Amino acid sequence: MTAAVTAPANPRLPATARRYWPLAAVLVLVPLGLLLAGRGTWPASLSVDLSGPLGTASDWIVDNRDSHPLFLYFFGHVSNAVVLSVRGVYLVLLAAGWAGVTAAAGLVAWRVAGPRLGITAVAAFAVCGLLGMWVPTMQTLALMVVAVAASVALGAVLGLAAGLSDRTYRALRPVLDTMQVLPAFAYLLPVVLVFGIGVPAAVLATVVYAAPPMARLTALGLRAADPGVLEASASLGATGRQRLLTARLPLARKELLLGVNQSIMMALSMAVIASVIGAGGLGDRVYQALASVDVGAALAAGIPIVLLAVVLDRTATGARPDSGPAARAWLAAGAAVIAAAVAGRLAGALTWPEAWHVDIAEPVNRAVDWMTAHLYSGVPVVGGTADWAAHFTGWVLDPVRDGLQALPWWALLLLVGALALLVGTWRTALTAVAAMAAIGVLGVWDASLDTLSQVLAAVAVTLVLGFGVAVAAARSARLERALRPVLDVFQTMPQFVYLIPVVALFGVGRAPAVAAAVVYALPAVVRITTQGLRGVDPVALESARSLGATGWQQLRQVQLPLARPALLLAVNQAVVLVLAVVIIGGLVGGGALGYDVVFGLAQGDLATGLVAGAAIVCLGLMLDRVTQPTGKEA
Repeated sequence: MTAAVTAPANPRLPATARRYWPLAAVLVLVPLGLLLAGRGTWPASLSVDLSGPLGTASDWIVDNRDSHPLFLYFFGHVSNAVVLSVRGVYLVLLAAGWAGVTAAAGLVAWRVAGPRLGITAVAAFAVCGLLGMWVPTMQTLALMVVAVAASVALGAVLGLAAGLSDRTYRALRPVLDTMQVLPAFAYLLPVVLVFGIGVPAAVLATVVYAAPPMARLTALGLRAADPGVLEASASLGATGRQRLLTARLPLARKELLLGVNQSIMMALSMAVIASVIGAGGLGDRVYQALASVDVGAALAAGIPIVLLAVVLDRTATGARPDSGPAARAWLAAGAAVIAAAVAGRLAGALTWPEAWHVDIAEPVNRAVDWMTAHLYSGVPVVGGTADWAAHFTGWVLDPVRDGLQALPWWALLLLVGALALLVGTWRTALTAVAAMAAIGVLGVWDASLDTLSQVLAAVAVTLVLGFGVAVAAARSARLERALRPVLDVFQTMPQFVYLIPVVALFGVGRAPAVAAAVVYALPAVVRITTQGLRGVDPVALESARSLGATGWQQLRQVQLPLARPALLLAVNQAVVLVLAVVIIGGLVGGGALGYDVVFGLAQGDLATGLVAGAAIVCLGLMLDRVTQPTGKEA
């Protein structure tokens, strides 16, 4: 009897042992390999040199761009259509004048999302004019209108196909993963090779970058439609098309609006990057200010981008269900816009009057100079920001990089596979190992490990700060409301703009790249984690309180376990966003793959840029598989 009672001492132990044996094996094999084999970078015999084929492809494109039928009768027509569309929208905006555009923005926002947002829209466009950025703002707005329209249309079509077909969904998923992870700099080069420097290349690069969120969210909304509603619609004799129009799309309205919102955000984040290839507008002003390290001028051009993002974001997410049918209200709003435009034209004020400009560049630059002089070094006790950057580099970045590069290549593949198997399935592990091995085959093993060290350090700092702030915000509605506008600004500020203050404070090197990545990724982590913690079932929290659990116990034993999906999503978004900015950090001394991508674009070196971009995709795929559980508990 006793033996029967004691035999199943822990029935879950065998399952747990099976679950963790890969990691245990790695912990034994890796030190043994280090002792026996020592350091071993990726063997040169297993690498493939792609510079020859890619150089040949680049030369062929350049030689045939003006004569081959593919360019003359397809890409040429696409380029002309983009140019005519952007120019048409820009001419309409100029013809409406600042009064007409401001009135249109305010009335549309008012009608769609309420009077408060209407006032916000008017104030936002007025600030753009006051900063002396009216014409660049109209140029960026024209480009964004065309790019967002194309992104939403393309994403909706892809999402519709993926939402209605499992086979299409499985086929599109790796394509969308690649489009989302591939850094913008990497695909700017092939776009420029095909379309040349100018607006077409900028618009098409923006579409490639901004379409995946719309496709993903459209597919998610269609696939998550209530089966009961669909079955009821089918029982009433509705055809497939009728079920789509009357059931699936209305049920997916929330996801569709979120997809539009995300496409707008992604397109605006490309405004500065696209300026590198001739987009013009506000992005070009920011980029020129970056070249001369003029923080004030960059901020003056960056603020309108943020304001555009906030207005478009609030309009897309705040659309009310009753905002559409009232045709009489829309006619009245249209008449008011026309009246404002005509009045402005009669007054001869099509652009914002120069007498109303406010120069913020000089005071901002004075403030930055003061911060550099007083905070960069020589601060008593705590030291200056330059000291912090040096300590972070010496105590964190260098040891992590050196540790990764000291591991034999096979040991690192084994470690990646074990971690992926720990959180997922054998298929997940094989994908992660294959992605890591592809980096070695591409011949950028050491540079990729350098980039990986920066990503790991930045993600760790982002998660520590983000989870701490999110826990506080989830416990305090007042703090959450106070943080919202701050997070909006940080999330919509162009990635390039972050580089200027961090360089001013921390100097040039890998630490500023990591700091910019942390600031850029932090808002998404805070938002997702806060929403996940606040979305925990109140009944579960009340039960914990009734049992005498303290606030810390409720957080650790109830909120965090129940918010696990949101926390995992926050980790995933931290990895993706950090990876994007660490690459841009190659402009400020981040080195590694970021430098290779930027160098490839600057020199027109397709092989260097694309190989580094492909390695970044592989890094992103590996990190995604390692951090996102996909399998069932063993």
